[in-house]
Amino acid sequence: MKKVFVSGCYDLLHSGHVEFFRQASQYGELYVGIGSDATILELKHHHTVYSEQERLFMVQSIRYVKQAFINRGSGILDFVPTLDIVQPDILLVNSDGSSPLKEQLCRERGMEYVVLDRVPQTGLEARSSTSLKQTPCQLPTRLDLAGTWIDQPYVSQYAPGWAITISLEPTFEIRERCGLSTSTRNIIKRIWPYQLPNMDPETLARLVFCFENHPEREDGIVSGAQDAIGICVPGLCRHWYDNHFWPSRIETCQDPVILEWLEQHLVMIPMDPRPAGCSVVTGKDITPVKVRALADAAERCWKAIMERDLTAFASSYLDSFHAQTAMFPAMIQGSVQSYIDRYSVMEQVLAWKMPGAGAGGYLALVVSDAAGFAAADTQAIRLTIRRGGL
Repeated sequence: MKKVFVSGCYDLLHSGHVEFFRQASQYGELYVGIGSDATILELKHHHTVYSEQERLFMVQSIRYVKQAFINRGSGILDFVPTLDIVQPDILLVNSDGSSPLKEQLCRERGMEYVVLDRVPQTGLEARSSTSLKQTPCQLPTRLDLAGTWIDQPYVSQYAPGWAITISLEPTFEIRERCGLSTSTRNIIKRIWPYQLPNMDPETLARLVFCFENHPEREDGIVSGAQDAIGICVPGLCRHWYDNHFWPSRIETCQDPVILEWLEQHLVMIPMDPRPAGCSVVTGKDITPVKVRALADAAERCWKAIMERDLTAFASSYLDSFHAQTAMFPAMIQGSVQSYIDRYSVMEQVLAWKMPGAGAGGYLALVVSDAAGFAAADTQAIRLTIRRGGL
């Protein structure tokens, strides 16, 4: 049987690659050369999503592939040393990967040169690594509903309490410096650029928290765990903090009735981003009484959500925000108060707060009817809570 050789990066392995391997294997036993991390960095000026060893494992696991290798050469013809090992009869390429240089190489080595058109498997979409890289990021974000700041030990040392978060599908433009934990989300993008991996959500949140708060972090600030948990743990979640950075308890709710109820009563209004260089901790005034008020509001907020009591939910939601701003008055800066003044007097608006550390970003409202409110206010953003599963 003839030996067939193909070569590529296979960084974002997809159905188009598998179909290419299937077609190539019809010409004989298929051997695959894989571009090394160093070569891809040299040619494409970016790091790989998956390491060369991970890509080797994935390609080698495809049933059409007889054997795979990491190419040890460099440049466009990085696979030449692999040819010396395999001694193939055929060099096979996709039409968009064909070049006179490769054709000349085949003539010099007495190999047959075969060019295939890029044709998807019947019933599947045409795929390419380039198109996948242009796919919008599907990483979720989070909205904190109550208890914000309790995840910092310098707050929870005065009283333990819950932080309550919901994980949100990225159905809207997620702007920077707007309170939706974009710094943590950007950290995740460095590891998983397009979507979260399929693994236990709490373990995933721990990995993200540790990666973001590594020992060499120059600013010396430890980001609160509510951001990693709020993003990684689907649905509605509450986490208990007691003078530690990581919560001692995490409880979740995936009840579709409750999640739909929240979606029917939450909208966000875009505001100006948090000003560059502003410090929301300037002038902070953290006391046991104020922290207990924050913890009590979060406790009542969870109970109200479980009972789908809109009046109690709005009351505790607003009480949580007032407890936050009592401790961190710099959360309200610039034009924030003008947005609160405008929306707080609207009949449908029952409560308001800012996500995260505030000082701009979004005004997150509890409303009597999210659909009706969004229809009347074109600025309003409706939210979709990420359901269980990844």
